[in-house]
Amino acid sequence: MDNLQTILVPVLVLGGLGLVFAILLSYASKVFHVAVDRKVAEVRTALPGANCGACGFPGCDGLAEAIAKGKAPVNACPIGGAPLAEKLSVIMGAELVTSDKEVAVVKCQGDKNKAKDKYEYVGQFDCRAINNIQNGNKACSYGCLGGASCQKVCQFDAIDMVNGIAVIDKEKCTACRACIDTCPKELIELVPYKMLAFVKCKSHDKGAAVRKSCSIGCIGCKICEKQYPEGFVVEDNLARAIYDPNNVDMEKLNLAISKCPTKCIFPGQAIEPAKATDVVSA
Repeated sequence: MDNLQTILVPVLVLGGLGLVFAILLSYASKVFHVAVDRKVAEVRTALPGANCGACGFPGCDGLAEAIAKGKAPVNACPIGGAPLAEKLSVIMGAELVTSDKEVAVVKCQGDKNKAKDKYEYVGQFDCRAINNIQNGNKACSYGCLGGASCQKVCQFDAIDMVNGIAVIDKEKCTACRACIDTCPKELIELVPYKMLAFVKCKSHDKGAAVRKSCSIGCIGCKICEKQYPEGFVVEDNLARAIYDPNNVDMEKLNLAISKCPTKCIFPGQAIEPAKATDVVSA
């Protein structure tokens, strides 16, 4: 009998405690229950989960909540692109407003063969570290330093270093802006995916100074502007493309590319840079 009591008492005590805790947990779950918005959960499930922050929100959780509450559009995720936007528009019951895809581009072609150096840099292989020493080792103070900082932060393997210059593959680029935020020279910009040609230079130096430091820099000669006034404008010694990629005069565009004396107008965008003398086609 004593042995039976020795066994039953602990069992009953533990069972009683388990019942008490179960009641307390059940009560607590009701008191502290936080309602989960079903729409937020559906949107979050549809998002890619990269948490890159390219949308401007704190990760996919933040974006899901913003979309569900109408504080962000259904096409706010640059990684998901049009297919994701269409899916989210169905979930939200909202009309999809389409916009042209954008990709990042490095506005410089001054590689080891075309751009001169002020000094030989020896140290940490990082653009920000290089830039801290006399504004970088490039003779052109605007040029790509080739330290691969942008390549290191790209989560999508969209950036390659080609002969000391960063080149972005537009097929892999998601426009997440990580490379833009990292570049100490502010050389990387978003351009329309459909853009057939653009000026890959950021130097505002005058022509003579540009020629001393880089053989492919823009010298502000305005030839492109004269050949295609609706397509290019020169401001502060630097040309830039202004044409609508959805409405291009191909004859004038190709003429502007071919007449550029330094070949700084870049036709197209790929991992391997196209020859600057090539013309583009629609």
